[in-house]
Amino acid sequence: MNRKIIICLLTAALLSAVPPVEAQRAGKVYRVGHLSGSGEAASKTLVDAFREGMRALGYVEGQNMILDQRYAGGKVGHLPALARELLQRKPDVLLVATTPGNLAAKAATPTVPIVMVLVADPIGAGIVTSLARPGGNITGVTNIVAELAGKRLEILKEIVPTASRIAVLINPNSQNAPLQMQSAEDGARLLGIELRPVLEVRSPPDLEKAFEGAVRGRAAAAIRMIDPLVFMLRKETAALAAKHRLPVIYPTSDDVEAGGLIAYGTNIPEQFRQAATFVDKILKGRKPADLPVEQPTKFEMVINLKAAKQIGLTIPPNVLARADKVIR
Repeated sequence: MNRKIIICLLTAALLSAVPPVEAQRAGKVYRVGHLSGSGEAASKTLVDAFREGMRALGYVEGQNMILDQRYAGGKVGHLPALARELLQRKPDVLLVATTPGNLAAKAATPTVPIVMVLVADPIGAGIVTSLARPGGNITGVTNIVAELAGKRLEILKEIVPTASRIAVLINPNSQNAPLQMQSAEDGARLLGIELRPVLEVRSPPDLEKAFEGAVRGRAAAAIRMIDPLVFMLRKETAALAAKHRLPVIYPTSDDVEAGGLIAYGTNIPEQFRQAATFVDKILKGRKPADLPVEQPTKFEMVINLKAAKQIGLTIPPNVLARADKVIR
């Protein structure tokens, strides 16, 4: 009898020693909603990176986590309805990619926690009030890729030193467009470059017209600004650049993996892994308002020598030496 009492007491002591949150995690299946302004196929590597990040923190899809996904496919007008669809699934937290996606999610709910990713200027866009103290129900990782447009121009000038006129491929509907253009214009002034022509890519059919416009405008090279369509049109953009023999610099390494010439920017899959840590903290009880927004931690330059050869371009050795990855 004494032995039974002792066993019961020990069991009770062990159970009381387990933190309440850990006990809750062991028994609950968490629902994470993912909303993106881009397309599902284009986002696969990013979502896989998020899954890896969650798995490292103890969340396994189909066991203690369900991931509901909705994609706008570059059609910003679809985002509000997709956000409402996800909210009907009663998510514990939303992972929301792109500035338009986060604006739609913020308008849809003031209470469900939101972890943002791929947002260039969260304060300017009105998504958070401060990086240190976000306030409200949104926090996450800010993507400074838009602010790097000037740096990309500098690299482009190094690989095409004779370039005095560089075309801009941009989606004017993107909330990040003004920030990107400001960064590019500041860089262009320092480099003595004309940003001309500025070509609008609002939808997939605009892409070929944009390249034709760059050639007509006698641009020596082009810079592709980031927006949700960038992720969806990687291969098409690289193919058109090769067809028109136009050196183009891109915002992400995935653009180069898809056949593009050169990219400089943040490591976007790593940002999705970073976002997993925010989701974990929120599921453990932290409030988004109390979690400072983080900036990307990894930057990279990737060069595709195959693409360079296709357009008859030689990459200077000093640029090659700085590359984080070279595709041969």
